[in-house]
Amino acid sequence: MPSERLKVVVTRRLPEAVETRMKELFNVTLRDDDRPMTRDELLDAMRNTDILVPTLTDQLDQSMISAAGDQLKLIANYGAGVDHIDVHTARQRGVLVSNTPGVVTDDTADMTMALILAVTRRIPEGLAMMQSGEWSGWSPTALLGGRVGGRRLGILGMGRIGQAVARRARAFGMQVHYHNRRRLRSEIEDELEATYWESLDQMVARMDIISINCPHTPATFHLMNARRLKLMKPNAVIVNTSRGEVVDENALTRMLRAGEIAGAGLDVFERGSEINPRLRQLNNVVLLPHMGSATTEGRLEMGEKVLLNIKTFADGHRPPDLVLPGML
Repeated sequence: MPSERLKVVVTRRLPEAVETRMKELFNVTLRDDDRPMTRDELLDAMRNTDILVPTLTDQLDQSMISAAGDQLKLIANYGAGVDHIDVHTARQRGVLVSNTPGVVTDDTADMTMALILAVTRRIPEGLAMMQSGEWSGWSPTALLGGRVGGRRLGILGMGRIGQAVARRARAFGMQVHYHNRRRLRSEIEDELEATYWESLDQMVARMDIISINCPHTPATFHLMNARRLKLMKPNAVIVNTSRGEVVDENALTRMLRAGEIAGAGLDVFERGSEINPRLRQLNNVVLLPHMGSATTEGRLEMGEKVLLNIKTFADGHRPPDLVLPGML
């Protein structure tokens, strides 16, 4: 399929440098504004293009992919997570799916540590006090938080990002524990000084901080459900920079309100931008608007991977970041 004839539709605004390169390489349709496409707009795009470049805001379910045009041959996702794409149906239709793994590992791990510090040291409360003009001076007992050094950090999901979080946590003097679908090789465990827990329940019950770093799949939906959240120590905190669906948000909100969990730092939410209003009212919760991967460097590198996946496919080869159903 010659690249000069390749029709590409991009569903959201991308960094200018990425869009410029797209225009140089392909017959590309870009967005004039940054609002998400409607379902009808997505369907129209999928029926009239060779390659779709979606983002996590585009829900490409079974019915959407089944209604795509026969010429659609590649969904080159701008982002690492593909839980918004029905990869199985795409493969059945002969449509390849690629993603952009690895490029936001450090950015997301940095944000995880930022949330851990923000929650345990009560940074947003101090910020709000300063911005409101309520601060009257230093006090020995004001805004007392907790020291992170020596605390037990339980990482749920020890892939690239989980391991990057572990390295940062060790630098802060934290004890690293983890639960993963598969145990890491012994040399990686030794490097990270990480303790493996086969039982997630047992790990959760013993940790001071839980960090969610696993992808959203059918197997991880509400992995931190009400029963498991109740296993957490009352003085423990939970941080999520992965996918909101992994945590039962309503159960978490109830427990935070009741003081059964000390605090939470959340960059992702179960229903996207529809956040439980009761969660917004809590001063022991730090909420961020899905900023984990929001660095200029990361967004540009994501675009470069998308371009490489499309160009490799256009040249008749397998995209380097091809997503297979068995990987999910």
